Amino acid sequence: MASPSAYPVSPAWLLIMRDIGIHPADVLRRAGVAADLLAREHATVRGDEFCRLLWALDAEVRDRTLPIRIAQALSFEMFDPPVFAAMCSPDLDTALHRLAHYKRLCAPVALQLTVGPESTRVRPVWSDPPSEPPPLLYAMELAYCVKLARLGTREHVVPRAVFSTIPLEPADAYHAYFGVALERGDEMAVEFAAADARRPFLTARAGMWSFFEPELRRRLAEIDAQATTTMRTRAALLELLPSGRASVQAVASCLGVSARTLQRRLMEEDTTFQRVLDATREELARHYLGTTAMAGAEISFLLGFEDPSSFVRAFHDWTGKTPEQVRSQLRRQEA
Repeated sequence: MASPSAYPVSPAWLLIMRDIGIHPADVLRRAGVAADLLAREHATVRGDEFCRLLWALDAEVRDRTLPIRIAQALSFEMFDPPVFAAMCSPDLDTALHRLAHYKRLCAPVALQLTVGPESTRVRPVWSDPPSEPPPLLYAMELAYCVKLARLGTREHVVPRAVFSTIPLEPADAYHAYFGVALERGDEMAVEFAAADARRPFLTARAGMWSFFEPELRRRLAEIDAQATTTMRTRAALLELLPSGRASVQAVASCLGVSARTLQRRLMEEDTTFQRVLDATREELARHYLGTTAMAGAEISFLLGFEDPSSFVRAFHDWTGKTPEQVRSQLRRQEA
């Protein structure tokens, strides 16, 4: 999956800011982006600009319930085509899969789905390092997934569980919105019971999906054509690593080319598959060490290593330090 260098600026941004009482000009000025950004047709922002806009929004509002306010302000007419297509799905599981596939048309965020016989788990992941968004971005994504379920089913769907790496305050406000008390965890995630994930969407429109899908595929194809092979390889690894599939064959299959072609194209860009793999793993390792309390064994698993000792050796080769030494260093920098 390719990672685009620019992301569309949705008209919904302007509507949502105004609906929750925020002056868009103040957010744009604080973020250091063009003052007419939200007024332009087909405007785009780079990943770092997108990140700055989120930080600016967070700073401008100074309201810890911002994710709830944004979710409550969402309405059907605000939806971008990828989200509108998700609403045309027969159920939440299908909607989340479609949204995860086309999410990169909206924002530098990936949705990692785990679908089982008893539940469906959604984990949002920032897909444009080294920039890092405010933690409340992830809370926004969780609140949005719940709103999507409720809009589609026209039922007050209550998730099975909601996990957060940070305290979301005031706790009673988040409890009231989600319907369950938040649990502290090593990742931001929301989990729906299988019955709710498969509950029919009253907004299901197979004909509308048939109408939207070709256009969405065309937009993805444009992004893929503009992206370098290195970018596409790295983006594919972000999706494949947690499942333990980090081989050149798995990435080549994801990108629709042979392993030999993938390696040749990477060489043309003066890099190799192993270099891209190492760089991606190091970026993710530093992210997990700096922003979560996950143990080395858990990080090792998410990075696709066979065992924790292999991760520690590789990390030392990359940085000259152990994971715990880097974690201590990152914590001192934050203090």
